[in-house]
Amino acid sequence: MPKFHTLKVKEVRRETPESVSIAFDVPAPLQADYTYQPGQYLTLKKDIKGEDVRRSYSICTSPSEEDLRVAVKWVKDGRFSTYANESLQVGDELDVMTPMGKFGVHISDKPDKQYVAFAAGSGITPVISIMKTVLEKEPSSHFTLFYGNKNFDSIIFREEIEALKNNYLEQVSVHHILSREALGSPLFKGRIDGQKCEAFSKVFFEAKAVDDYLLCGPEEMIFAVKDQLEASGVDKKRIHFELFTTAATKKAAPLVVPENAKNEDDSQITIIIDGDAIDFPLGAYSDNILDAALKQGADLPFACKGGVCCTCRAKVLEGEVEMHVNYALAPDEVEAGFVLTCQARPRTPKVVISFDEK
Repeated sequence: MPKFHTLKVKEVRRETPESVSIAFDVPAPLQADYTYQPGQYLTLKKDIKGEDVRRSYSICTSPSEEDLRVAVKWVKDGRFSTYANESLQVGDELDVMTPMGKFGVHISDKPDKQYVAFAAGSGITPVISIMKTVLEKEPSSHFTLFYGNKNFDSIIFREEIEALKNNYLEQVSVHHILSREALGSPLFKGRIDGQKCEAFSKVFFEAKAVDDYLLCGPEEMIFAVKDQLEASGVDKKRIHFELFTTAATKKAAPLVVPENAKNEDDSQITIIIDGDAIDFPLGAYSDNILDAALKQGADLPFACKGGVCCTCRAKVLEGEVEMHVNYALAPDEVEAGFVLTCQARPRTPKVVISFDEK
């Protein structure tokens, strides 16, 4: 199960006027705990004005760089992003959860593999980690990046992306799409959507010939591109995506309570974590299982509480639950019994959920 450890901030680097990257000093005894795969994320926790604030941010470095680093883009009214961009300093301490997440690709020595990525804004962070690793490990593969931003000043890792282009001339193609700045061609003006994806596929890549697609950014962009690729005949298994949504902007679906529902008909919930069991009753139409367990004093992993980040993932060992939102679990995980506890409510008299299952 993922664990929080207190880490010191090694560097706070200004990437754009509205974003910083944060590097952590990982002590030798914890190095193995923070070994990560490209595309994974860290959940950061900080007490800000008396509130326990947690946010998940993707790691933006390749494992070979030995630099545990995330990027944080400022969001209006964002408590953690404002703190990170305005107040965080070298030497400060943050509680950092061990790496999580399944966004990514299988990196191999298969020759001539073709990758195409669509990213927008801070969605570049996991993509650049995967991109750098692919270029290091697969010298015959080609990586095409379509990256959307407002203008040139808002492009996170702009110099680093240019350096990758220069260092891997035969392997990298990068195309910037700007919504508030003209680049000379209408093809690269505006926002990335299904129409742009279709237009790009006619000029820069053959949709069915691409081995893996990587999509990361706002929900609207991701599903528009995903739908277009599927309409072009791309196998769903080749399309990997991760939403970049904060708890402040993503809300759970409204709970629909049947007319004759009796909330006093409690279910008995058992939560297993680190080998210990916590038992409590829960009405089918009251709190979700995560919030109810937290009220009982359980120390459970969570971050967004919006069905996006997968931090609160656990497995149902007995009984049934219903999830109202799921943007994080793959179909095979759901079939295997895994749920997002922040979105799960009991549907049987007894429910046993374990955070110890992998």
